[in-house]
Amino acid sequence: MPSLKYPRRALALLATAQLIIALDATIIFVALHDMGRALQINAQQLQWVVSAYTVAFGGSLLLGGRAADLIGRRRFYRLGMLLFALASLLGAWAPDATLLILARAAQGIGAALLFPATLALINTLYAEGPARNRALAIWSMASAVGLALGTLLGGVLTQAFGWPAVLAVIVPLATACAVAAGAWLPADGPRARGRSFDLAGCIAVTLGGSLLVTTLVQGPEWGWAAPATLGCLLLSALLLVVFVWIERRSRDPLMQFALLRLPGLRAALGLTFAFMSSYGVQYYFMALYFQDGYGWSPLQAGLAFLPATAVCTVGIRLAEWTLRRWRARTVLVVGQLAGALGIAWVAAMLPHGAYFWPLLPGVVVLSIGQGMTWTSMWIVAGQGVPAAQQGVASGMAATAQQIGGALGLAVLVMVANAGAGPAGSPGALAGLVRAEYGAALFALLGVVIALGLRVAPPDRAARGCLANDA
Repeated sequence: MPSLKYPRRALALLATAQLIIALDATIIFVALHDMGRALQINAQQLQWVVSAYTVAFGGSLLLGGRAADLIGRRRFYRLGMLLFALASLLGAWAPDATLLILARAAQGIGAALLFPATLALINTLYAEGPARNRALAIWSMASAVGLALGTLLGGVLTQAFGWPAVLAVIVPLATACAVAAGAWLPADGPRARGRSFDLAGCIAVTLGGSLLVTTLVQGPEWGWAAPATLGCLLLSALLLVVFVWIERRSRDPLMQFALLRLPGLRAALGLTFAFMSSYGVQYYFMALYFQDGYGWSPLQAGLAFLPATAVCTVGIRLAEWTLRRWRARTVLVVGQLAGALGIAWVAAMLPHGAYFWPLLPGVVVLSIGQGMTWTSMWIVAGQGVPAAQQGVASGMAATAQQIGGALGLAVLVMVANAGAGPAGSPGALAGLVRAEYGAALFALLGVVIALGLRVAPPDRAARGCLANDA
């Protein structure tokens, strides 16, 4: 295990990386209203300002994790930060919807290089057990702060400087982290020779997943029985089958199926999917309801998410405490169940007046659950994974997370738009409430997955297969 010359500074850099990724995922929500008006973006296109990031992120994570394992985790931390900064700058200058969506996709690729490198560094620099749990708790706090604080900061920046500021603010922070990583993170070892990244597999899974999400997004406009919809669904399925075929025959597969024999990682794939399609997307619908239904300004809408930030950090500390006394399975069940109940409470209270107080009990419950779930699911994802595979394993779990966010948002936007009228109309507001209830159902899916969790060391077959790549 590499030694750390600056342990606190190193952990601060790793936590800041997660803060930036989470911040960028939600800072855009409160600015969407102004973006749509300024760039003449309709409701269907507006979703792609969010989904372009998550689809590119999810599609490139396996490549990012594999490359970090083979080339170096510090190198990819710095490369991801620099790409993130450049894409944010281009997005702030975007004059139309097309360039804005492309910049968001580039941000997603930067995040895909950064995330698995960051998580793999934590899982290799800190020993499994209390030390790693503590590091992951701090990393999780940064994520929770980013997710909830993003809406507040988005409101402040949008109201004070306009929507481009929500992208421009990332540039100096990401650039500073890229520079500091050269001094504060341990140097990478020699590069692995004679190894490949399985580019064919990366292209197949990225195109297949992206096409599937695109079809779900466009299905309501095209019609579910339309030839274009059915053709795209068939093509996406074929691409994903091709990906599996490539991986089973590749000398250096992008996704090693032997890792799926690890019960913790296998469960983490479902848990991260359910987490992002419930906790991750409910901010989108709440932010729109606050502005379209309550008539709040971007700043008011952002301030409404401030309590969630504080309460979520309490949930993370609670997770750290309970994981010393309970099994991870129990903590995850409690966390996901709290999410389902809290989100459902918010959905029930949204139509009852333009006041925040009726929502607060639900916000408190779901935010505690969010903190408990986030920390626990990443601890489970890294358990039993060999050090040489931590990057790709992190990429696999994060891929499920981002695809869950993209697919969850696509499905719930479809639910919200079914029979809805123009923004702010009674039909549109009722659709946003339906979508919140849908997010609660996704959280219940997480409860079911957590109940089946069985964490154990890798079996002999998995050890033997994984050892060949160490």
